[in-house]
Amino acid sequence: MKVNRLCVSLLLPIVLAACATGPKLSEMGSSIPTLNPEQGRIYFYRSGSAFGAAVQPSILLNGIVVGESKPGGFFFVDQAAGNKEVSTSTEVEKKLSFTLDPGQTRYVRTVIGIGLFVGRVYPELVDDATGQKELEEASYIGPPPGQGAKAEANAQ
Repeated sequence: MKVNRLCVSLLLPIVLAACATGPKLSEMGSSIPTLNPEQGRIYFYRSGSAFGAAVQPSILLNGIVVGESKPGGFFFVDQAAGNKEVSTSTEVEKKLSFTLDPGQTRYVRTVIGIGLFVGRVYPELVDDATGQKELEEASYIGPPPGQGAKAEANAQ
């Protein structure tokens, strides 16, 4: 029994440190810029499950790193309309392709699965209702809206 408590007390800080801790969407909604009508917005998010918390691969959009798949976290990227490819890579690369229309908002959820050596992270396109609901539980992990590394992807 003491060994189990010791294991939990040692692992709990590691798991908690791996989870997102930024503001919720409801807390920062007014600071998110309005979408340019010629662009679309893509929200990327992951549930807060502790399963696979240490597995946090980069998320690439059309070959450019735009963020990380972090448990309980979300961020967004505004992009020109057109064909998009999202990819993540741990021991294998997983891809998702879709079209983004002008003024459209899309939701990409990253899900952890079991791999041979490391968990695999899969990008999934979800419908608007599901994405909006699940996003409410996530914490913002991106740079201040309109700034930071993700701004580079905005120009693509």
